Amino acid sequence: MTLRALTLIITHGLVGFAGFAGGVYMLPILTAPPAPNEGAVMAASLGADFSAQFRKSLQDSDALHWGEGMVSISKDHITLLGELAPGPDYRLYLSPQFVETEAEFNRLKASMVEVGDIKTFSNFVVEVPEQINPADYNTVIVWCEAFGEFITAAQYQ
Repeated sequence: MTLRALTLIITHGLVGFAGFAGGVYMLPILTAPPAPNEGAVMAASLGADFSAQFRKSLQDSDALHWGEGMVSISKDHITLLGELAPGPDYRLYLSPQFVETEAEFNRLKASMVEVGDIKTFSNFVVEVPEQINPADYNTVIVWCEAFGEFITAAQYQ
């Protein structure tokens, strides 16, 4: 194999990989439903039992995995008035302990409850299933299920 052929294989492979990675990152953004407006989030937040703040400064948060804004928790809804870093397959969990790393999440996952999917990256409203009582937990967590990535968390009690 000549040096030219090897160079072409390597460069085309790198471009193909970059295109694939860009597609994985962009697809959730392009296919996300419209985010709820501030009024819809505020309406769903009325009567919230708890509130907390997502912050970018958590230990495992970084430039691609973060959240910021006000989270409101009630027996019916969990809402975010803020933003999440875009990504695929986000899930909302409640935990009995505060976590801010992937290792902590994985260690405690069996004691957590999955509330539902997060489909938008600017504001969200997630319905809490009847069998879940948020008062039994103290932390709300956003987790990327597809890649096992910690996104953000907030302790609410």
